Amino acid sequence: MLPKLPLNGSCRCGRVEIRVTKAPIATAACHCRGCQKMASSAYSLTAMIPADGFGVAKGEPVIGGMHGPDLDHYFCGFCMTWMFTRPKGMDFVNVRPTMLDDTSWFRPYLETYASTKLPFAETGAVRSFAEFPAMEDFSGLLEGYAAWAAED
Repeated sequence: MLPKLPLNGSCRCGRVEIRVTKAPIATAACHCRGCQKMASSAYSLTAMIPADGFGVAKGEPVIGGMHGPDLDHYFCGFCMTWMFTRPKGMDFVNVRPTMLDDTSWFRPYLETYASTKLPFAETGAVRSFAEFPAMEDFSGLLEGYAAWAAED
């Protein structure tokens, strides 16, 4: 199911607001231990949004959690809600879809790091990977997501 655009959202306290104006290129759940710890949950959820379709509409998020040469995680500096991640060298932003006001469209297409999945954790994802899919597999995964998301 594709979302009705634009999508607006915010952190828990509302000091940082975000806006999505382009549909995701993929959706995912990640079971890696880092995401489990940062999300304080069994997994994290992601909507991969084209970089030019995402913006911070209000406030100034801060970098926290994992940051460095490969990616930066952005949080509200007040309530410390993990809102989005910018992978360096990529043309998309990983938005935490639970920050968005409308989450009715979201379902994960793929799940990563199933090798560290908690025994009870189920996501309903169509594709599952023990670790992270190989970069050469991504174009096929994006095509698969586009067809799957358009089915509804």
